[in-house]
Amino acid sequence: MVHVSRTFTVDKPVGVVVEYLKDFGNAVEWDPGTQECTRIGAGPIQVGSSWLNVSKVLGRTTELTYRLDTLEPGHLVFVGENETATSTDDIRVEPAGDAAAQITYSATIDLHGAAKLGAPVMKLEFEHLGNATEKQLTEVIARL
Repeated sequence: MVHVSRTFTVDKPVGVVVEYLKDFGNAVEWDPGTQECTRIGAGPIQVGSSWLNVSKVLGRTTELTYRLDTLEPGHLVFVGENETATSTDDIRVEPAGDAAAQITYSATIDLHGAAKLGAPVMKLEFEHLGNATEKQLTEVIARL
C-alpha cells in the first residue's frame, strides 16, 4: 500500500473549492499524472457518479474507473479501480480564514497481485506527484 497526504491553503472559499473538485473530470487541470478524465454517464454529479481516468505514472499509461463515494460539505472521496490497483482519494476542505480554504488531500493506492512488488518505487513516485499536485491544484484554484 502507498499513502501520500498533503495539507495546504488556497485563497478561495470552501464552497467554491468543493464545487470544483467534485467534478473529477477537472483532474486533467490539476493532477499532473492525469492525461484524460471523462465522465461516464450524465446528469448531476452525485454519489455514484463515475469517470474513466487515464494517467501516466513512471512512463506507463494506466486506466482506472473512478466513482464518487462520498459527497458531503467539505468532504469528497473518489475510489478508482482496475486489475492492478485500487486508489482512494480522500479530500477534506475546511475554512481557513475569511475567503480561504485548507485542503487535505490524501491518496491511498492499494496494489494488487504482483504489482505489490513495486510499492517502494511507487511510494517515491507518488511523493513526487503529491508535491506537483499541491502546486498545480493551488494554481488552478487561484484562477477560479
